[in-house]
Amino acid sequence: MSNTIYIGYYFKVQPLQPAVEILIAELGYAGFESFVENEDGVTAYIQKDEWNENILDDIQILNSDEFEITYTFEDIEQTNWNEEWEKNFNPIVVDDMCSVRAPFHEKPNTQYDIVIEPKMSFGTGHHETTHMMIQHILKNDLKDKSVLDMGCGTGVLAILAEIKGAKPIDAVDYDNWCYLNSLENVERNKSNHITVIEGDASVLEGKKYDVIIANINRNILLQDMKTYATCLNENGMLFLSGFYNDDIPIIKNECEKYMLNFQEKLERNNWVSLKFLN
Repeated sequence: MSNTIYIGYYFKVQPLQPAVEILIAELGYAGFESFVENEDGVTAYIQKDEWNENILDDIQILNSDEFEITYTFEDIEQTNWNEEWEKNFNPIVVDDMCSVRAPFHEKPNTQYDIVIEPKMSFGTGHHETTHMMIQHILKNDLKDKSVLDMGCGTGVLAILAEIKGAKPIDAVDYDNWCYLNSLENVERNKSNHITVIEGDASVLEGKKYDVIIANINRNILLQDMKTYATCLNENGMLFLSGFYNDDIPIIKNECEKYMLNFQEKLERNNWVSLKFLN
């Protein structure tokens, strides 16, 4: 599979809040998959294969009288991405326990330390959904449990799961860029029990897991929920994120179809992450 080309949209927003939060939500529904907030607004990325010239027609906030939003866009070359991340990627610490940093950052004093070079991949811990998934992993016992990290992005969640004692672990992403980046980060963190797989939910046929982590988006989660339920062992844990508070009823309803029982909700800036038990 060839490397995925992305298109980057650079939005300047006045005033910033709550416009940026609303804009990100609407762009997420339109198919944009990663976002970097900055002092002027937000940069949003979408795969070129998912893009069309009318992609912003249904973004209602762009027509709002309350906010002034302008934008430019361009194709993003893979070779530009490392430089962008070195300018914008700061280390993070989740719950004073887990740090996620780039190779050029100093090592902080945390119990768990993950080193990633994210490039174009989604999942650095800066985004609310990844942050909450890290919190779930920190709170739950994964020792000797088999784990699926679905939509693995950078591989950060799979790496943390191994650090917490999980094995074996499958990290799956359909995007070639994420697949290659996860391979690099798995090697960088000396993870020995992670298998990185390029593909979608179809690669899960016949596989079983004690824990499934799926940080994708609402529509993909709904589409693949039956597969997750089939792959989840008895008393297994399912962690979902990539959606908003308003999406909880439809997510819960789909889970209940497959006897997945709601356990816990985490919330961060209107993004949510839910835990279910099989």
